[in-house]
Amino acid sequence: MAVNSINQKSLGNPLSVAPMMDRTDRHFRYFMRQITRHTLLYTEMITTAAIHYGDRSKLLGFSPEEKPLSLQLGGDNTEELAECAVIAEDLGYDEVNLNVGCPSDRVQSGNFGACLMAQPELVAKCVQAMQKRVTIPVTVKHRIGIDECDRYEDLSNFVRIVSEAGCQRFTVHARKAWLKGLSPKENRTVPPLRYGDVYRLKQQFPHLFIEINGGIVTLKQIQKHLQFVDGVMIGRAAYDNPYLFATVDRDIYGEIIDPLTRHEVIEKMLPYIDDWSSKGLKLHSISRHLLTIFGGVPGTKAWKRHISENAHLPGAGAKVIQEALTKVSR
Repeated sequence: MAVNSINQKSLGNPLSVAPMMDRTDRHFRYFMRQITRHTLLYTEMITTAAIHYGDRSKLLGFSPEEKPLSLQLGGDNTEELAECAVIAEDLGYDEVNLNVGCPSDRVQSGNFGACLMAQPELVAKCVQAMQKRVTIPVTVKHRIGIDECDRYEDLSNFVRIVSEAGCQRFTVHARKAWLKGLSPKENRTVPPLRYGDVYRLKQQFPHLFIEINGGIVTLKQIQKHLQFVDGVMIGRAAYDNPYLFATVDRDIYGEIIDPLTRHEVIEKMLPYIDDWSSKGLKLHSISRHLLTIFGGVPGTKAWKRHISENAHLPGAGAKVIQEALTKVSR
């Protein structure tokens, strides 16, 4: 089921990899780009305070090959968010996304993430402030509800208010979040999935780009959801099974292309690894993202073992990965 590819960057992109803490750094994103050219990729969530006070080149740096690329921001201060949006646009990001979905205590204490669903007017002001300063899309990722505020009417009201401020793309995690009593990990699995609520949103707001997220792990599921919504975001499955994306440029984007084999994907990573190793980066910073690509393939355990036992050694680089490749069946 290929989709119209007129506007694949950001707003019109039907497939994305979710922002994931300690997962979607620049090295994972470069790795994913060897598998799929068109899927929208996200940074980890980065707070406005981190950008204001931290090492911007380390926090926000990316390779041009990673595009299309969205910067996910965490924050609730309109001026700080607007300043960070300007920085993102100046650096070449294709989109800025506001996190209204993370339920962790740390995020709540900063009054951003999922708790902002209780303050749609504030979210609208944040979106509006960013949009006034940049020309790239400003989008929102959120839950279907939080705590007892989880009726469809509450979700609809949130989307209506924020969309009236100019937001056109909403990525909806089809689970509510319990802000007290469940860990962030439990909030990804315990609350039941309510895909129907997201489908209903698209019916109610046909002019908006509605993207669905949560519990989607196969290409067949992606294609099914795209019959009812505009986009699909894949989270943990993208990290646990990155080769899931091997055929999406053909099957989702309609590109006439043969997917690379797993071996070819890793071979394309070798010059990148050499380059970063020459700059003093520890191999583990990149190799940790590559471990699961051979899932289900004979030799995958030996592949993982060789990397795990050697990536930390002094001077470890692309040669370790080349040696590990010989352990896996082609």
